Amino acid sequence: MDENTTTNTTSAIPHSREAEEAVIGAVLINPEVYYEVADFFKADDFYIHRHRFIWNAIARLQEKRIPVDLLTIGEELECVNQLDEIGGPAYITSLINQVPSSLNAESYARIVQSHAIRRKLIHAANTIASLAYNESIGIEEAMAKAVEALNLATADLMGEGLAHISEPLSEMYDRMVLASQKQEIPGIPTGIESIDNLLGNLKPGLIIVAARPGQGKTSFKHTVAMNVAKLGKRVAIFSLEMGGTEVSERLTTNETEIDLMLVRSAQLNQGEWGKVVGAVEVIEKLEIYVDETPELTTAQIEARCKRLEMTVGRLDLVVVDYLQLVAPPFKATEGNRTAAVGAVAKGLRVLARRLNVPVMAGAQLNRELEKEKRKPRLSDLRESGDIEAEAHVVMFPYQDPDDGTSEMIIAKHRNGPTGSVSVLYRKEITKFEEQ
Repeated sequence: MDENTTTNTTSAIPHSREAEEAVIGAVLINPEVYYEVADFFKADDFYIHRHRFIWNAIARLQEKRIPVDLLTIGEELECVNQLDEIGGPAYITSLINQVPSSLNAESYARIVQSHAIRRKLIHAANTIASLAYNESIGIEEAMAKAVEALNLATADLMGEGLAHISEPLSEMYDRMVLASQKQEIPGIPTGIESIDNLLGNLKPGLIIVAARPGQGKTSFKHTVAMNVAKLGKRVAIFSLEMGGTEVSERLTTNETEIDLMLVRSAQLNQGEWGKVVGAVEVIEKLEIYVDETPELTTAQIEARCKRLEMTVGRLDLVVVDYLQLVAPPFKATEGNRTAAVGAVAKGLRVLARRLNVPVMAGAQLNRELEKEKRKPRLSDLRESGDIEAEAHVVMFPYQDPDDGTSEMIIAKHRNGPTGSVSVLYRKEITKFEEQ
């Protein structure tokens, strides 16, 4: 089909030649209107290629602070050998005659953009259909890629760009009023008061719990998961390191306060068996959902969270154990491991924003820390400084090897203070409590 032809048949690729011409014509009449549409509109929104070339030329002129007119656009296109391809100076001149006024430039641009989004949806639909037919791809991978395809297609609708502060300001005030009426701090409490006071509870965002092995990073996440679930909240745990049975053992130990080794060996007396039975009855009523699939990508984690939300309702907390075990969006090699871990951290941050929930992820620290026998610092985050950059909160559970005391170090807190609080880590029952 000729790209310059617009039809109304269902088989036609969505586009409007008239609207595309009008957008460029409006800018030629009044170059100032370029800035009215440039924040949401881009060259790729054009279906007709020569309109893309002209719009890119206008954008380059604006960047160079060169006045936009018929002559400068022609020269810019000539420099990149595209002037003849778009139809020469005569075609640029003809565009001015296609629009009566520059006043409606934004409306023209919105029409062009809507057609562009429709084309992206068609492309996403074709991609999803291909994934569905390809039986060599596992269903979980296919679903994750389908979600990713739809996210890419609708990315232009995810944000409205710059907006007046009044709307988010009003939302903030309403949230404060509601919180004051309830006499509670906004967010989700961890159940450990000293940590909640320092953090102001858990807010939507990426929360990194990092430590060397044996310091309690998994125990802390499970403690928080139990405390949050007992408040009637929904928690999703992605356990990439241990199976669902092991998670169940730890949650049972957390609830019964019976030594983990005794629970695992089942060498219990009658009273302890009674506690286990009671704990099982309590835990199975909580809205805790565990996924033990190894090597999930952030896209797959997001797909599974959204599928769960469609079934049970909105999630309140997502736990990932742990970050370095999440599969990166590209093949990780010895040379790009740092970039891969950084990509995973970014993916988890985006996940937290899209789901509007706290995402609590464990992370490893560098081995050199054990040799130096000191408290951890942000620079000890293993394999990637991007983890620190992407995280809203970074916290280190730390057990002093000399006196056995425990503390939680809040090394980064994007929206509040940092510091350290004393906590009680009962390692034998994998549980954190108030000191």
